[in-house]
Amino acid sequence: MQLFYSSCIIFPFISGRLPTFFLYAVGARGMLDEKLQEKIAAVVVSEGLELVHIEFKQGRKPFLRIYIDKPAGINHEDCKLVSDQVSVLLDVEDPIASSYILEVSSPGLERPLFRESDFKRFIGRRAKVRTKTEIYGRKSFNGKIAHAADGVVAITESNQSFEIPIASIEKANLQIEL
Repeated sequence: MQLFYSSCIIFPFISGRLPTFFLYAVGARGMLDEKLQEKIAAVVVSEGLELVHIEFKQGRKPFLRIYIDKPAGINHEDCKLVSDQVSVLLDVEDPIASSYILEVSSPGLERPLFRESDFKRFIGRRAKVRTKTEIYGRKSFNGKIAHAADGVVAITESNQSFEIPIASIEKANLQIEL
């Protein structure tokens, strides 16, 4: 195992638009598979936290980003705890062929929405949704989440409701309401 940094870089944010996170560089071999994602989820859940999403990006600086949350919000210690445990898991499993950065983060105030359950949880909140292809002649929707069921989310914008298949969503985030 090749470690790029001898110390951890910690960026805690108490408030504002930036998420709290704990960053740590590691090296490994292979790719993330479903089994490994389940093991990471088990680590997160065992600490009483919610696994929001796991993201792995290859490229010039590959990274593995794990979004976690809890009802009262997460803090630096939560991120460090999960990062330390996942780091040990990744050392044992050695799933990624190159060096990469492991980042454990809160989803932030503009939380990304990935699953139907995410949309259900935030019914009544404002969201920005971008679709993969045009729906209703457009790809971008900004409005309140009206409902989510059967693989479809309804976004209400200017008293007009748009039903969007969740499978066609490229990116969706909550919007800060002031």
